[in-house]
Amino acid sequence: MKLSTIVFSVVALSLFTLTGCKQESATTVSKTESHEDLDHAEGEHDDHSVAGHGHAAGPNDGTIVDWGGGKFHVEFTVDHDKQESTVYVFGPDEKSAVPIDAEAIDLSISDPVMQVTLKAAPQDSDPAGKASRFIGNHEKLGVVQEYAGTISGVIDGTPYSGDFAEEAHDDHDH
Repeated sequence: MKLSTIVFSVVALSLFTLTGCKQESATTVSKTESHEDLDHAEGEHDDHSVAGHGHAAGPNDGTIVDWGGGKFHVEFTVDHDKQESTVYVFGPDEKSAVPIDAEAIDLSISDPVMQVTLKAAPQDSDPAGKASRFIGNHEKLGVVQEYAGTISGVIDGTPYSGDFAEEAHDDHDH
C-alpha cells in the first residue's frame, strides 16, 4: 500500500507539473501575441503595406519607406498641382531629419512609368553641404492617383533603396 501511494503521488505530481508548464507556455505565447498585436495597433515600424515596404504615417503626411533595415527612412510626398515630389530623409524613429551628403536621389514610379531625379533642397536646419529634403518635378506627377515605386540613393558610399506604395487617405484628396 505504501508503494502504491508513493507511485500515485509521483504520477499525480508529474501530471500537475506538466500541466502547469503547458499552461505557463500558453500564457507566454498569449503575452507575445498580445505584444505583437499592440505594436501593430500602435502603428509601429512593422505595420507596413504592400510586401512590408511602405506605409502612410510620415510627419508630412507621406508614405514612409525603410532604407537600410531601419537605419534610415525616407518619406515620399507628392503635390499634384505643382507636379512635384518631395522626399524627406529620417532616422530610425521615422521623424527626425537626417541630412545626408548627396546632391540627388532617384525616384522610380511604376504606373505611370517615370524616373525622377530629386535634387537636394536643404531645410533650414540642415548643415552646409548636406540635405534631408529632395525635390523633383515631372508632368506625370500631376496625375491624381496612388503611386508605387522605388526610392534609391547613396549615403556615405553605401547604396540604399526602398519600395513603397501609397494607400488611399480619407483625410485628403490623393
